[in-house]
Amino acid sequence: MTAYDDDNIFAKILRGEIPSFKVYEDDATYCFMDIMPRSDGHCLVIPKTPCRNILDASPEQLAACMATVKKVANAAKAAFDADGITLQQFSEAAGGQEVFHLHFHIHPRHEGVRMRPAGTMGDMDLIKGHAEAISAALN
Repeated sequence: MTAYDDDNIFAKILRGEIPSFKVYEDDATYCFMDIMPRSDGHCLVIPKTPCRNILDASPEQLAACMATVKKVANAAKAAFDADGITLQQFSEAAGGQEVFHLHFHIHPRHEGVRMRPAGTMGDMDLIKGHAEAISAALN
C-alpha cells in the first residue's frame, strides 16, 4: 500500500491552508462542500486523521465517518427536499479515487434527475448557500 501523502488537498483543508465551506465538524470528522458538485448539496465527509482510503482505514475511522455520513445525509435530504441519497466512496486510482484521503461523497437526489458530469467547477456563492442550508438542517 502506498504511504499517506500529507500534502493532499484534504489534508491541507484540515490544516486550514485551503479554505472550504464547512457543513459539520466533530472531534473525529469534518464535512465540507465539494466545489465541483455533481448534485445540489454534494458534500464530503473525511476523517481528521491520516487515512488514504477505505483499504487502510481503521475501524474507528470508519465508524466515525459513517456516523457523520448518516447525520449529514439526513440533513441534506431534508435541506433539499430530496427523494433519496447517493453515497459514493472510491479507493485507489483504479477504483476512481483522485484525492488520496478517505472521503465519502453525499449526493441529495431527486427522482428522475441525473447527477451532473464530474469536473465542473461550481458557483461558490451557491455552494456556500448549500452548506448553510445543510448546516441549518442539522440543528
